[in-house]
Amino acid sequence: MLAVPVWTVQIRAEEAAGAQMAETVQDNTDAAAQPQTAVLELQTPHALVMEVSTGTVLFEKDADAKVHPASVTKVMTMLLIFEALAEGRLKLDERVTTSAHAKSMGGSQVFLEEGESQTVETLLKCIVIASGNDAAVTMAEHISGSEEAFVARMNERAAELGMVNTHFVDCCGLTDSPEHYTTARDVALMSRELLARFPQVTDYSKIWMEDITHVTAKGSSKFTLTNTNKLLRAFDGCDGLKTGSTSYAKYCLSATAQRGGIRLIGTVMTAPDSKTRFAEAAKILGYGFACCTLYHDDAMETLPQIRVRGAAEPFADVKYANEFSYLSTEKEDFSAIERTVCWQEEIRAPLEQGAQVGEYVYTLNGKVLGSVPIVTVNAVEKAGYLDCLDEMWERWVL
Repeated sequence: MLAVPVWTVQIRAEEAAGAQMAETVQDNTDAAAQPQTAVLELQTPHALVMEVSTGTVLFEKDADAKVHPASVTKVMTMLLIFEALAEGRLKLDERVTTSAHAKSMGGSQVFLEEGESQTVETLLKCIVIASGNDAAVTMAEHISGSEEAFVARMNERAAELGMVNTHFVDCCGLTDSPEHYTTARDVALMSRELLARFPQVTDYSKIWMEDITHVTAKGSSKFTLTNTNKLLRAFDGCDGLKTGSTSYAKYCLSATAQRGGIRLIGTVMTAPDSKTRFAEAAKILGYGFACCTLYHDDAMETLPQIRVRGAAEPFADVKYANEFSYLSTEKEDFSAIERTVCWQEEIRAPLEQGAQVGEYVYTLNGKVLGSVPIVTVNAVEKAGYLDCLDEMWERWVL
C-alpha cells in the first residue's frame, strides 16, 4: 500500500492582536475542545461549521432559518467575479469605470467617484477587504451590464449550488428588503464553492490593510482599505472570508480557517453584536477542528491503459477524476484503509471524453468510505469497417 498523508488537527492557543479579544477567543477554544457530543451554547441564533473538501457539516444550530445576510451577500458576488476571471470574460488588469448608480451606494464604501477607473483586482480588493458596496455594484454592472442582470445570475447560481432557502435582491446586501434572504447553511455552501474552486481568494481576504489610489478629474488621493474581519488577528489559521452587518440583519460572518491541512467554514448569522459574532465564530471553528481528522489521498496508484471493445484504437488512457478526502469525527486507524480498483463489466466504444469506466473504492474495516471515478482521458471512437478488417487480418497473421 502506498504511503498516504494523514493530517490530524491539534488545537493551539490563539494569538490575538488585542488582549480583550485574545481572552475571549482563548476561552472559546477551551470550550470548543470538548468531545463532539458536547452541546455548544451560543448567543448567535443561527450557525454552522462545514469542512470544505468533503462538505461535511460538523455542527449546526437552526441553520436553515431564512435571515438577512447583509454584506455576506458579497460571497456570491465574489464567486461570480472569480468565475468570470476563470472563463476569460474578465482580466485582473482590466479597467472598470464607476457609474453614478454605483457611486450612490451608501453603507460600507470605498468612495469611488462617478467616472473613476480602477482595475478589476483593485475593485476585488475593495470588495473582499473593505466590503465596498460601491465597488461591488461597479463590478456587477461591468460583468452583466446592470446590477439587476447580475443579481438574476446570483439567484441562478444559488439554485445551481442547492441553496434552496436563498434569494438575492442586490449584489452587496445593503437592502433591507425581506425578499433578500439566505441561511447559515446556504452561506456555507456558497463559501465552500468559492474556497474550493478559487482558493486564491484568501490571498485577498487575509490582507489586513492596503492603500488604493483614487484618480479623478479632481486629482489623486490615497485611501486605506482596512479589513472588517477582526478574526484574522484573533484565531489561528483564519484567512477570510466575509463580514456583514446592518440594523436589520444584525451581525453576520462567514469565517474560514485552515489548520493541518483541514479547512473549515464557520457561519454565524444574526448575532446580537460584533463581539459575539467574532467570539462565537471562533468557538464553533475551534470545536470543528477539535472533533475531526482528515484522510486525504493524492498519491493514488498509476492506472494502466484499458481495453475498449469495438474501438478504433483498442486501448485507451484513463485517469482519476479527482483526489479523495474522508473526514472522520471518530478515532479511526487510517493505516488500515484498503483501496481497490473496480472496472465496469463491459467497456465498449464509443466513449466520450471523461466517461466513467470504473472507480477507486476506499474501505475501512468493511465500511465503504467513498470512491473516486475513473474516467477516460480522451474520447474513444467506435471502430469502422476497415478497422474491423485490420483487426481480423492481424489475428489471422499472428
